[in-house]
Amino acid sequence: MELQQEVVTANDVEFAYLTAGPVDGPLALCLHGFPDSAHTWRRLAPALVDAGHRVVAPFLRGYAPTAVPADGSYQTGALAKDAVALHEVLGGDDRAVIIGHDWGATGTYGAASLAPERWRRVVTAAVPPSGSVGKGFLTYDQLRRSWYMFFFQHPLADIVTGQDDLEFVDRLWADWSPGYDATEDLALLKPSLRDPANLAAALGYYRAMLGATPPDPSLEAEQAATQQPTPQPTLYLHGAEDGCIGVGIAEGAEAFLGEGSRVEIVPGAGHFLHLERPDVVNQLIVDFVTG
Repeated sequence: MELQQEVVTANDVEFAYLTAGPVDGPLALCLHGFPDSAHTWRRLAPALVDAGHRVVAPFLRGYAPTAVPADGSYQTGALAKDAVALHEVLGGDDRAVIIGHDWGATGTYGAASLAPERWRRVVTAAVPPSGSVGKGFLTYDQLRRSWYMFFFQHPLADIVTGQDDLEFVDRLWADWSPGYDATEDLALLKPSLRDPANLAAALGYYRAMLGATPPDPSLEAEQAATQQPTPQPTLYLHGAEDGCIGVGIAEGAEAFLGEGSRVEIVPGAGHFLHLERPDVVNQLIVDFVTG
C-alpha cells in the first residue's frame, strides 16, 4: 500500500503527514518516536485501512519535512497539544483512535487525558506511562540503557550524532532492537534528521525532558495531562528484548491506564516491536481498536 504525503497546519506548526484509507473512516492518528519518522507506521497502516480506518501518521514537530516550530518547544505537553490540534483540523470525531510509539507514546498519554472525548481507544508502545517509568528509571540497569539521554544534554551531541551520516542512529537501533535488520527503516528515517536544524529539534525533546531548556508556562495544563492515567481503554505493548527500556519497567503499567486496559509483552521483539513483529503487533492493535 502506498501512503500519500500531505500537509496541514495545526497548533501553529506546518505538519507533513502520511495517509491512507477512507476519508470518512474513523481517524487513526499514529505518532512516531526517536530516532524515527512517520514511515515507521508503513507496516501497520494497511491493517488499519483494511479495518476501515483513515490512517494519518504525522512527522512530529521538528522532524523534516514537518517544520521546525517557531516556539522551540519540545516538551511532552507540546506533543499532546499537537495531537489534539491535528484531530481538530483533520476532522476527527469521537470514533478516533490514537497510537504512539516511544516519544509518540508520551504524547499519546497526554492527548488522551487532555481531550478524552476525542479518542475512543488508545494504543502505546515502548514507553510505559510516567507512573510506571518513574518506579524503575533510576535503577542501575535502566540508567545504563538511558546513557544517551544524558549525553544529548551536551552541545557536542549535535555534532557526534550527526557525523558519518547519522551512524550514531544506526548504533542505537542495533542496541535497542538486537538482531533486527533496520537497513530499510534507517534509509527512510534519516532524511528527517540529516539537516542540523532537524537533528537539534529531535535532541530538543530530551533537553526539555531533563530540564536543559526551560518549560513553556503556557503548556502547564498539557504538561500535567502527560502525567495522568489514560481515561480510555488502553493497550500497552512492549518488546521482551527491548534494549532501550527494560521490560521490567512495563510491569504494573496497568495501574496507570484506564479501565478495560491491558499490557502485552511481545516475544522476540526489541524497542521497534511494531516493525520487528508486525505479524503479532498488527493483529493486537487492530483487534483492540475495533473491539
